[in-house]
This record gives sequence, structure tokens and C-alpha cells, in this order.
Amino acid sequence: MKRNWIIIVLMLLALPTLAQNRQPQVIDKVVAVIGKNIILQSDIENQYIQYRMQGMAEGTGKEVRARILEDLLLQKLMLNQAEMDSISVTDEQVETQMDQRIRYFVSRIGSQEKMEEQFGKSMAEIKEEVRQAVKDQMLQEQVQAKIMQNVVVTPQEVKEFFNAIPKDSLPDIAPNYEIVQIVKRPPVSIDEKLQVKERLYQIRKRILDGESSFATMAILYSEDPGSARQGGELGFAGKGVYATEFENVAFNLHDGEISDVVETQFGFHIIQLIERRGETVNCRHILLTAKVPVEALEKAQNQLDSVAQLIRNGDITFEAACKKFSDDDSKNNGGYLTNANTGGNWLSLQDMQQLEIEYPEYKNLSFVVSRLEVGEVSDPLPMTTNESNDAFRLIMVKQKTEAHQANLKDDYSLIQSWALGQKRQEAIGKWVTNKAAKAYIRLDDAYKNNDFYYDWNFQ
Repeated sequence: MKRNWIIIVLMLLALPTLAQNRQPQVIDKVVAVIGKNIILQSDIENQYIQYRMQGMAEGTGKEVRARILEDLLLQKLMLNQAEMDSISVTDEQVETQMDQRIRYFVSRIGSQEKMEEQFGKSMAEIKEEVRQAVKDQMLQEQVQAKIMQNVVVTPQEVKEFFNAIPKDSLPDIAPNYEIVQIVKRPPVSIDEKLQVKERLYQIRKRILDGESSFATMAILYSEDPGSARQGGELGFAGKGVYATEFENVAFNLHDGEISDVVETQFGFHIIQLIERRGETVNCRHILLTAKVPVEALEKAQNQLDSVAQLIRNGDITFEAACKKFSDDDSKNNGGYLTNANTGGNWLSLQDMQQLEIEYPEYKNLSFVVSRLEVGEVSDPLPMTTNESNDAFRLIMVKQKTEAHQANLKDDYSLIQSWALGQKRQEAIGKWVTNKAAKAYIRLDDAYKNNDFYYDWNFQ
């Protein structure tokens, strides 16, 4: 039975638990015991229901449940090892991770209200139920990091891995694109910035005068969709999470104190410190952004329209035009749009569609690229930068690989990642065999004829 060695992402573990009250309840029993940790029938069934709802699980019900059970066994064995190795995480670290992940899911779902509605629980209840799952995963990650710390693949191993794949089993690789861009970022006028700062000063004054609370004003006026509905609350975070200018102010506030207006790449903020815990702080903020004037956007569009014509007429190369006209940092590497997941320049349409969900600069990119020929320059396209500013850009497909069967020459990086994945899976297998022989592991008889990938040495 093939399986993925990677531990299932935290929220795909925790959120199904939160949704239990919306599913038929399972008659529960203990399915497995690993040291002090147990796996319940309901743990398996709730994940099974959630996976089926999300279309993630392929295979028969028995096969899917067997994979879920083995994932759970692996997680519990790692927790058992973390206890034996005295691995620990602090409450502050757990709070920081939990708040970051919940903020991410709030941004994906749309709002705190929608998240609470989806799971039928308040945010406080969600955090209470997720907290232990976060802590467990952080411990598992530390154990996994120790297992993987020396796992690498050499070029020879990559070649041997590829040659071992039967030719008729080599997968088809979807088309991939190298994309270059020229970006015009119209500046925000000084007058617009001054008006936004003045609005924030007025909001700050109303809070200080007792006319309204900081949380209420954040709900009414903040332009940060991820925190506005939570009264501007950001959750506990350590240094390195926020913009430097924001951080320098936030970490120097006293409890309840409200900052002056702070400018970052994202706009203008006022910040209130709610609580400090060790090296972490929990703040509220109100964000207002200065908008680019319509006239400036029209000017940028017209400029890029002229640049596009120069490139099409052969009067200038795209690369030279990028160096001369682009306002984006990408001009320093030829205008290449980087794959935020891999760090490389190649993107498939599927990569783009996934990135469009999380990064504003990728929005609608797959639609545009799929309609361009290699070397064809797009018309000026409106875009939103990762700092949420309006801009325009030209896009050109520099290179494209056609759909093809995987080969070492064209797909070395991809095949290297496959070879590394297999070697990591083998490392996990050796670790499981070694640790399972020493740990107390008991499995319900009804599950012992499952087709498990690892040797669990059940008692």
C-alpha cells in the first residue's frame, strides 16, 4: 500500500474534530494504545467523514480508514518519543502557532463569523479545542526533524531512482511556464497619505476620549480583513512575524497603551497592546491604506501600453524594457515571476491556481498565461501587489515545456524531490521499526489484518 510519509497538516486534523457535532456520532472504543497515547474509533471515523467530504481520500472505505489509522499511529509514536526524549514546547510558542494558523484559516474562510458559523462554535471554543492539537503537532515536527536531519540524495541516487521506474509507469508532466513581467506601481500621493494619517489620528483621539473602544473602531474602520472582525486582535506572536516598523512599536508598548500612527509597507496603523507573555505580544491594530489615485493608475496603464508596443515592434527587448521601466524588485533577475512554493521560476497552471488563493500578485495569472503564446506580450493588466496596492503589469511567457513523459533532462528537480521523498519515507520506516520494537503498542484485533505500510510489531 503506497502512502505519504508526511504528517497530516494540523488543521486538517483539528478542524474535523471541531465539526463533530455536525456529523452522526460514532459508538466509541479504544482502537490502539501507544505508550500513554490512545486512538479512538471516533478519531478514525471523523477524519474519514471529513476526507470524503473534501474529496481527498481515494480507495475503498477499508483502505482509507487503514491509511488514517496508520497516520494516527505514526503521530502517537512520535508523541511517545517526544516524551521519552524530553522534547517540549512552551505555552507561548503554542499560542503563537495557534493564533497564526487560525488567522490563516479565517482569511481563507473569509471572516471569524463565517468560521464560527461553519463549526458551530465560538472562537474561544475553537481555540480551546485546537490548542492541544497544535502542541502535539509541534512536538511531532521536532521528532520528525531529528529523523530527517541527515537525509539527502546524491545525483547518482536520483539517477538510480529514475532508472528503477518502469518506462510504462513514468508519469506525464503538465506544461510548465517561465513568466516574466514588467510592473508599474503608481506612487500614492503625499496628500493621500496625509489624509489617511489624519483619519487615524481622529480615530485614535475618539478612543482616548472614551467615545468608543479600540475593538469597536477596528470592526468599523480597519481595512485588515483578517483581524477587523476580531476587533483588530492579532493573537500572540513573537518577533519576526510582523513588519519591522510595526514590531518596533508593538514590543515597546505597555498593556492597554495605544501607539502613535505607524507606517509599514501595508499602510498606516495604530496599535494597542493587549497582553505580553514572555517574548510574545498580543495586539490589536487598525489599518488604513492610502489609495492610488485613478489618474495615476491610468498613467501607469498608458505607459505600459506604450512599452508593450515598443517590445512588439522589436524596438526594445522585454529584458531591457524590464530593467528600464519596471518598478518591481523582479527586474533585478530579468523580471522572472518566482514560484512562491518552490523558489524557482517554473510554474504549472495548477501551481498558479493554488498560489492565486493565497497571494494577491498571482490573481488571474493562470487565466492570462493559458492564453499567451511563447514570446507574446500581454496588454497592461491590473494587479494587486502583496502589499495590497493597485498596479499594472505586462506579462510574457518566456519559455514553456509541453506536456511530456517525465525524463531526467527536463525534470531533474522534480525527480530529485521524488527520490528525496522516497528516501525520507524509508527513513521513517526504519525509525518506526526501531521504535515500535521498544514501545508498548497494542491494536484492537479487528484492525490487525489491515495492510499497513510500516512494521508496527503489534503486541
